[in-house]
Amino acid sequence: MPAMTAEPALDGYGQGRLNKDGIRIHAPDDFAGMHAAGRLAADILDRIADVVAPGVATIEIDATIHEMIRAAGAKSATVGYKGYRHASCISINHVVCHGIPSDKRLKDGDILNIDVTVIVDGWFGDSSRMYVAGTPSRKAERLIDITHDALMAGIDAVRPGNTFGDIGAAIQRHAEAHRCSVVRDFCGHGLGRVFHAAPNVLHYGRPGAGPVLEPGMFFTIEPMINLGRPETKVLDDDWTAVTRDRSLSAQFEHAVGVTDAGCEIFTLSPAGRFHPTWTRG
Repeated sequence: MPAMTAEPALDGYGQGRLNKDGIRIHAPDDFAGMHAAGRLAADILDRIADVVAPGVATIEIDATIHEMIRAAGAKSATVGYKGYRHASCISINHVVCHGIPSDKRLKDGDILNIDVTVIVDGWFGDSSRMYVAGTPSRKAERLIDITHDALMAGIDAVRPGNTFGDIGAAIQRHAEAHRCSVVRDFCGHGLGRVFHAAPNVLHYGRPGAGPVLEPGMFFTIEPMINLGRPETKVLDDDWTAVTRDRSLSAQFEHAVGVTDAGCEIFTLSPAGRFHPTWTRG
């Protein structure tokens, strides 16, 4: 789930330490917990793909996700979070993020982001990806491709000695090269044994700016890319964020950990279904 501003990092849990920027540096043993949580989130997103279709209500998708989480013996991080009542956020077409599941039924050609966060043995697994109900328009398909590739460009910049500005700059460069815009009102965030923590992971920026990446940092990268302008507004429900110009928006999210050699992605799709191209074969 994207953050507007990450909550302060909390000390005194697990292993590791806080660095000078207030970012937790996790111990090597902590990677296993994040892989387990990330694997469950990714597996749920794999399996929910078969439920997404025209005529299905998003509340039905959410109920299936909640049951999957319970069946795995895990907990939903979003149920009860700041009053939120659902096990997922489902954001359709011009909804940027934090879309609330409802009785609204999907139509042919709708694109949607499904965002799931689970808690496994105290570790948070957070991931989202795009889905299509039926057949997407060419512009929607293009936006999904650009957004996926922007995320992967950001992940390619994750290595010790680089900065968070390098991640944001790589995402921004890719999106804008394809005449799309990067949402600036929401960001990725640190996580581990907390849902949202330092740092704020911006999806735009200047190379070399921001804190330096160190092994043991855990955080999400989750760019929201618009076909139109980047401005958003939050609806009266205080959750749903939409594009001001009602242009299509897309988002992909991975949780990653910085290693000595680069990074590990905690939320890789076990079935190879992270990007909708798996449906094109």
